[in-house]
Amino acid sequence: MRLFLATLLALLLAGCGRPAPVVQESYVFGTRVEVLVWGAPEAEAHAAMGEVLREFDRLHRSYHAWQPSELTALNDAIAAGRPHEVSAELAELIRTAQTLAVQGDYLFDPGIGRLVALWGFHGDEFKPALPDAAALKTLVAAKPSIAKLKLEDRRIASADFSVALDFGGYLKGVALDRAAAIFKSRGIGNALINIGGNVLALGRKGDQPWRVGIRHPRPEQAGGAPLATLELRDGEAIGTSGDYQRFFELDGRRYSHLIDPRTGGPAVGTQALTVLIPPAADAGMRSDVLSKPLFVAGEDWQRLAQKLDVRQVLRVDAAGKIFVTAAMNARLKFEVKPPDISVVK
Repeated sequence: MRLFLATLLALLLAGCGRPAPVVQESYVFGTRVEVLVWGAPEAEAHAAMGEVLREFDRLHRSYHAWQPSELTALNDAIAAGRPHEVSAELAELIRTAQTLAVQGDYLFDPGIGRLVALWGFHGDEFKPALPDAAALKTLVAAKPSIAKLKLEDRRIASADFSVALDFGGYLKGVALDRAAAIFKSRGIGNALINIGGNVLALGRKGDQPWRVGIRHPRPEQAGGAPLATLELRDGEAIGTSGDYQRFFELDGRRYSHLIDPRTGGPAVGTQALTVLIPPAADAGMRSDVLSKPLFVAGEDWQRLAQKLDVRQVLRVDAAGKIFVTAAMNARLKFEVKPPDISVVK
């Protein structure tokens, strides 16, 4: 991740003699966050970025999946079989996530938090150990899903005690959209928000667009260079799911945090998948969410991308072969010439 951010910053600051954007960094959502503002007075830029980072911290603390939060309080109530009243904000997040889960054939499903925890990914460090086989079999048989939550206004209940919410594949995108709204409310029209590789652009960087890098999923094969770069237009967002983000290795095999709800185990078949989402009020959220079901779908990703109306996709499969939609290929500049690229519809 440090390598990705260094590459990103180098791309953004490239150009001899050009003014530099105002930059502020933090560590939220378990990853490094970088916010850049162009063309605004430094004091105004820092004030706006400070508000953005405070909102990120609030979201992180409010909906943390394993440290005490409003989300863990709800999960505790579900496990105990008790109805629970949540904030209006959390209720709306759940409703939106339920809709997105349906659209993505439940390959994106924030209701599988107990599976994520069973694989050891509810923590800052991961032990190279497989979950208890019997416990895993029991949990998979229960088929936990966000669909099993019943909402009546702000009151939430579930008859299935195996359900637990984890917004790890959702909240960073929500935060991107909140950041965009904050900047716009403060009259700042040129900014770039990067949350661990989930990026949203506003306006331009002076006389040129914002240019960002897409990390190579196996950087050692690329000599540390990004796989590709592209220019982001005003309001566009880009999101990547990769098996290199949170993982452990055991007996030569990589186990990532991206769990396939159908099997209860880490998804296989894909190293990384990137989506580019056109401008919209929820572009950031969709960029974060929609890369997940396409990653988990494996070879079925094209069908699901068409169903989700995601037209700009870059996928690296388990063997390192690259698949890119024609619309995405037109936007990319491959920094490392890969040996095998398939351009698809």
